[in-house]
Amino acid sequence: MATKAAPTRVDHRDADDPQGWQFNSSLVLTMLLLLVVALQGPIRRGLSAPVMQSWMTVFVAVVLQALPFLVIGVLLSAIIAVFVPPSFFARALPRRPALAVPVAGMAGAVLPGCECASVPVAGALVRRGITPAAALAFLLSAPAINPIVLTATAVAFPRNPEMVLTRFVASLLVACAMGWLWQRLGRTDWLRPPDRPSPDGLGKGAAFWGSVRHDVMHAGGFLVVGAMAAATLKAVVPASWLHTAATIPVVSILALAILAVLLSICSEADAFVAASLSQFSLTARLAFLVVGPMIDLKLFAMQAGTFGRGFALRFAPATFTVAVLISALVGAVLL
Repeated sequence: MATKAAPTRVDHRDADDPQGWQFNSSLVLTMLLLLVVALQGPIRRGLSAPVMQSWMTVFVAVVLQALPFLVIGVLLSAIIAVFVPPSFFARALPRRPALAVPVAGMAGAVLPGCECASVPVAGALVRRGITPAAALAFLLSAPAINPIVLTATAVAFPRNPEMVLTRFVASLLVACAMGWLWQRLGRTDWLRPPDRPSPDGLGKGAAFWGSVRHDVMHAGGFLVVGAMAAATLKAVVPASWLHTAATIPVVSILALAILAVLLSICSEADAFVAASLSQFSLTARLAFLVVGPMIDLKLFAMQAGTFGRGFALRFAPATFTVAVLISALVGAVLL
């Protein structure tokens, strides 16, 4: 008896395309370009609106201010990762984390660079085995107390030279306080530095440029996202709100602290912005100078990308709170 043949499975996919539709980056880019060409009229009219011009100005300014220092930080990060042996850090910092925190905080005074540079450097320090408390103290202090920032502060406040000392003291206190707070309450699973290509089997030069390419693509993307958010908020916040807030001392401190987060200005330039806010008290402007280099929109995005979203969601609010409280206290004593 002849056996009945098994039914043949019919494949309904196009014979000319046996793998079906596959969306890749080239296809998406092509579709996006076609969409832009088709809608170039409405896009041109939208970009010519005053609010969009303001948005583009802020976005470009934030990116251009931060990008050179981001590159500096990436280069320092690659140097630390490839050329500096782990034993160097064991010798340079005290063995006890409680003492390593202020030493790392003071190290920020000798390394020029803004907050964008400190994030990848701090990531490299953690990967090299430095206690996270010390690395975080450096992350917060370096953009606030380095020589370039303090010099810019002195130039921006020629009639108030005490602003240089108060910025230095308040920023260093916040950095040390957050380092000690992390040492006491922080958990290892909250801090997850990103993986990077292994340098095993590569020469020093190849490993160095591999590290640079990795960090530029990684941190640069989050910088752009943060700059877009800062530009959006800057374009829609009414200027009249600032004049109202300046008349109430407590509100003025909080207002400038929040403004520092929203504006995301590079620490090398923020002193000149603070000096222009003459309707606010010196203490309120001190809060602006202390908070901004430690936590803003682009920094939050970069910290989330470097150390993990769970870390950023815990570290950023704590940093903001400690920075505001210490700024108010130091301002009340020294200003």
